[in-house]
Amino acid sequence: MSIETPAKLQPTETFTPTSFDNSSFDKAVMSTYGRYAIALERGAGCRVWDTQGREYLDFVAGIATCTLGHAHPAMVEAVTRQIQKLHHVSNLYYIPEQGELARWLIKHSCADRVFFCNSGAEANEAAIKLTRKYAHTVLKIERPIILTAHSSFHGRTLATITATAQSKYQKHFDPLVPGFSYVPYNDFAAVEAAIGELDEGDYGVAGILIEPLQGEGGVRPGDVSYFRKLRQICNETGVLLIFDEVQVGMGRSGKLWGYEYLGVEPDIFTSAKGLGGGIPIGAMLAKKFCDVFQAGEHASTFGGNPFACGVALAVCETIEKENILANVQARGEQLRTGLKLIAAKYPQHISEIRGWGLINGMELNASTDLTSSDIVNAAIKEGLLLVPAGPKVIRFLPPLIVTEAEINQALDSLGRAFEQVTV
Repeated sequence: MSIETPAKLQPTETFTPTSFDNSSFDKAVMSTYGRYAIALERGAGCRVWDTQGREYLDFVAGIATCTLGHAHPAMVEAVTRQIQKLHHVSNLYYIPEQGELARWLIKHSCADRVFFCNSGAEANEAAIKLTRKYAHTVLKIERPIILTAHSSFHGRTLATITATAQSKYQKHFDPLVPGFSYVPYNDFAAVEAAIGELDEGDYGVAGILIEPLQGEGGVRPGDVSYFRKLRQICNETGVLLIFDEVQVGMGRSGKLWGYEYLGVEPDIFTSAKGLGGGIPIGAMLAKKFCDVFQAGEHASTFGGNPFACGVALAVCETIEKENILANVQARGEQLRTGLKLIAAKYPQHISEIRGWGLINGMELNASTDLTSSDIVNAAIKEGLLLVPAGPKVIRFLPPLIVTEAEINQALDSLGRAFEQVTV
């Protein structure tokens, strides 16, 4: 399948760039991000423009968030319609848009229940809380432990950075939240051993929280046999299998959900990022048997409000109606083929190309002096936006509507970027 960019996404008017003062920004905003020296103010489809009027091909998509790209007609219409109708009310009342979105997600997944929040971290927090209550009330575990994988990423709250088994995210934030233990990714023997060792006294493994494909951890796909063994051991022990689908879900893998790629169903899974196409929304989805929350035990003021749910439903319906998953599969194959050709040209610098659909990584050789930031900065000069996944991996995360021509343009730009840094 080949998607053509809708006419409405093409720049059709004279655009006057605005001035931007980086120094005044830095004085006012906390320096929690290592920002690149560009300020973006406009987008259309897979392209964005900075305050100087320069155009970029966006292969970051808000880090796997802008599912339909920028200013997609379906989102513009949904935003306009919903903001004119009703944008926020309390969850103390029934919200029709929330019910519609929940029913769509249930129809298109293995879930029976949905809890809405605002972000991936909040969705994972909800999954952690649900798992702990299930452990206490059903499994009768007094001190539940959740296993997570090395190099994972689950969010920035205290519980989710503890779940994130990377010390660089945890440094200086002690004391961390107890109740987590770490195992290597794609290593079933380590999981099996951990369950045996940790089930002692009041302690017990209650859940395994894991990404079907590690995004921040270097774009590392899950091994099918590993995940099927996880499902089997969870069936045998009663441990809950929890998938963090925040980055890989909502079609980015070429399937609607990453678990479909692996051929196993989780008991709980989380979504955010691409769910709202850039409008903040998160969701924890669960099978009925482990939905043990009662009224008042968990909540989110903005979670599932009419605005976010109305727009997210438009994103979901557009993915389905326009058969965007077929485009993700075709463009993903095209992208990986092109990346492998570049890798073959620079074997001394590039070690591997890997990924699913439109979440792909290029790993640099450990022996090369090049870093992912070197490539990202060189690509910016060529009008291509990319994002690192650690010091030696570059991520490619274009909107799911990316066209064949745009993939080719990105590959050409990346080729020129490598020429810059390898001269």
